[in-house]
Parts: sequence; C-alpha cells; structure tokens
Amino acid sequence: MARISPPTGAVPGPTEGPLSGFVIERANPSAPEAAALIARHVALMASQSPEESCHVLDGSGLDSPDVAFFLLRQAGVAIGMGALKTLSDGALELKSMHTVSEARGSGAGRAMLEFLLDRARSQGAGGIYLETGSTDDFLPARRLYETYGFTECAPFEGYAEDPWSTFMTLDLRAAA
Repeated sequence: MARISPPTGAVPGPTEGPLSGFVIERANPSAPEAAALIARHVALMASQSPEESCHVLDGSGLDSPDVAFFLLRQAGVAIGMGALKTLSDGALELKSMHTVSEARGSGAGRAMLEFLLDRARSQGAGGIYLETGSTDDFLPARRLYETYGFTECAPFEGYAEDPWSTFMTLDLRAAA
C-alpha cells in the first residue's frame, strides 16, 4: 500500500494494488511542473473541441480561491492532475482531470478520481458535477466516470447545452 501524501491542509488517502506508487498532493498551478502539465492539457483540449465549446481552465483559472488543484506523481514525476471547484450551491465540480498520454492505462486517472471523490466527501459535499467532451476522444473518460456512478445530467452552473459537451453528476451521499 502506498500512502498519498498531500501537504499540510490536504486530505491524505491510501491506494492499493494497481493504484499503488502514486503520490497526490495539492499544488500551485503556476509552479513550473504544474504549468507545463496544464499547458499540455489545454493544448490537447483545444485540439479536440472547437474554441466556443472548450471549457478547459488554464493556469490562471486553476489558481483561484474556489479551486483546489492537485498533481499526481509517480517516481517523483508529475503524470496527472485534477481539481475541485466549489460551486455556488456548495457542490463541487471536477475540473482538469488529465493524465499524460504515456501514463494512460496505468491507473493514474483512477487514482486521481478516487482521491478527488474522497476529498469531496471529506469536505461534506453532497454532489459533484463535471463537464467532459461528447466525442469518441473522451469515451475513456466518460467510461471511467460511469464506473464510479456518474450519470448524465443537464448543464449546470453557467454551462449551456452544447453538442460537444457531456454533463455528468454523482450524488456523493448515495455513492458513499
């Protein structure tokens, strides 16, 4: 078993089996390592969605008081990221889930999702939402979210219907 070791103020959590070996910690989105991963994510999202349908947060969007940003490392190298954004009703939005292409299939995305869901529960959030792409490029992400109980929902918190977007939610009280 590996212990996820976030810095002071973050919630630690264990991983086991194929998810071991990852360390997830709260990070500053403007730190060079984080900024490089964010830039890679923003470029990928821009290549897969039209500009008007691309809802990705850049570094300044992730460096906000209502966003908690995390890096996932393996062997000391940042290979993934994710964030939780507090919505106006106290629910949370899952943002900027990304694993570098070289690490896809390693369990890194699953480890980050489990960490973020545990963190959301520990904060007392009743629900969590996300927006992801609707094209085949995003099918693995949608399947991962469905595995954890996310279901499609209507647009939320300022989003509008968009054929390029899939909106999903998870009732954390029911999934606990």
